[in-house]
Amino acid sequence: MAFRRGKSDGTEAGTVLVKDIRPGPSGSEIQELTAMNGRLFFAADDGMAGLEPWTSDGTAAGTRLVKDIDPGITGSAPEFLTNVNGTLFFRVEGPAGRFDLWKSDGTAGGTVPVKLQVGGLDAVDLVNVNGTLFFDGNDGVAGMELWKSDGTAAGTMLVADLDPSGDGFPFELTNANGTLFFRAQDPALGEQLWTSDGTSAGTVRLTDINPPRGARARFLTNVNGTLFFQADDPPTGQELWKSDGTRGGTVLVKDVNPATADSQPQQLAAFKSRLWFDANDGQVGGELWESDGTAAGTTLFKDINPGVSSSGPQSMAEVNGTLFFAADDGMTGRELWKTDGTPEGTVLVKDINPNPIDPDPTASDSDPGDLTNVNGTLFFFAKEPAHGDELWKSDGTAAGTVLVKDINPGPGGSDRPPLFAADGTLFLLGAFEPSTGHELWKSDGTAAGTVLVANINPGPPDSIFSRFSATASNGMLFFDAFEPTTGAEVWKTDGTGAGTARLTDINPGPGSSQPFDRRGRPDVGSLRSSTGRSSSLRSSRTPGSSCGPFAAAPRW
Repeated sequence: MAFRRGKSDGTEAGTVLVKDIRPGPSGSEIQELTAMNGRLFFAADDGMAGLEPWTSDGTAAGTRLVKDIDPGITGSAPEFLTNVNGTLFFRVEGPAGRFDLWKSDGTAGGTVPVKLQVGGLDAVDLVNVNGTLFFDGNDGVAGMELWKSDGTAAGTMLVADLDPSGDGFPFELTNANGTLFFRAQDPALGEQLWTSDGTSAGTVRLTDINPPRGARARFLTNVNGTLFFQADDPPTGQELWKSDGTRGGTVLVKDVNPATADSQPQQLAAFKSRLWFDANDGQVGGELWESDGTAAGTTLFKDINPGVSSSGPQSMAEVNGTLFFAADDGMTGRELWKTDGTPEGTVLVKDINPNPIDPDPTASDSDPGDLTNVNGTLFFFAKEPAHGDELWKSDGTAAGTVLVKDINPGPGGSDRPPLFAADGTLFLLGAFEPSTGHELWKSDGTAAGTVLVANINPGPPDSIFSRFSATASNGMLFFDAFEPTTGAEVWKTDGTGAGTARLTDINPGPGSSQPFDRRGRPDVGSLRSSTGRSSSLRSSRTPGSSCGPFAAAPRW
């Protein structure tokens, strides 16, 4: 399979291959799309230099290899591309599996190792906190521990050896209003919640519960500078906790399901300066809760599915002061709901798939998913018998909740492609229609305005294989697409046919550049290599950050 780089302005004419980096059908294995200083940076294989860092300004002439770090066809396989105040940090892989941390200003001369040491420096889970790079690093001596870097060799150092007897394994590094939180192993206490100010003394374990298994903190969510998370403490079970970054301020919010039973708070989301989440108090099932961070202010918001059954609220998205989500009230199946922040204003929006007489309880679900805010309109996918899984929109009323277009006419559905927003245009990355296969579509919210942007691989064969590899940047969408002569490369679109083009054929011929797997964060793509080398995923935690022409568009 081959992949190419492309762009699109949202029209067929505006969707074009920017450059065939690897000419022919092979493709150039494009990965790790990241915006910095008005340019797009990514890893690609041109068939000669191997997988190396590339950059593009959106034109063929401006798409070039940054540096051949590991000369020859093997390549350095750069991963975890992270922009820290205009400097690009990333990890490279050298001979015999050695890893090192590098940085780049976008030039060959400015692409250099940050710090070279005997055993190398493996760096994963890179995150920018107040202009300092933090990461989970392994220098071959201390194991996987917390590191930081200011871009200099002297300023790249172990912050703290969290587990002197082995690996601390810090992960889920999270920037909450300038405070770094993460999970890591303590040799005696197990996995706990930690914080760090970048010094050894300021790297503090915030919890010491449930040894030796640990707190197992997860779903770290920032609400106005307070970190909320789920933790497991035997006396109370898996419950809602919060932290202000101090040990004294890291506490159980409320034992929602009393004693040792678990309420299992999940689907954590910030709305109206409060935390909203799904929890089970043991009486009414998994339902919608809210919290202001106090026990008294942590309450069941509404029992949507009365009794012990669960409504299971999920896929929360805010649009114009209204929180939309999917839930099952026990009568209509899983459908679209909304809340204005009051119990009486928490209502079913519309029963899209009316309840049939069917022994299968899921048969009545429309199962709304991928809720996406585009200029104050909620778009989502939902299913019903006549049209299958297709694109819908809602203004929060039943009458205004409508099918946008039956892209694949009849009950087959268009295969629920991921939705990406770029400057007010909604893109559907890989919608299926029988005569064109999985291709790039766009929508303005009308049936007439929901159109195929470009049939990149003419006829029914697909051009979109890795449907999560896309980055929305300042009105342009960059994505991975396949066509037989150049393989799969990066393309771009401005929403017009003329503005949809292959960025460059990094891997000349039918070989591929193969971007994969975008995590659900709004401002960068996170892609996985299919080269057989080690690969990882990462995502940005700075929604809406601006990086010039390639600043990503926020997406719920």
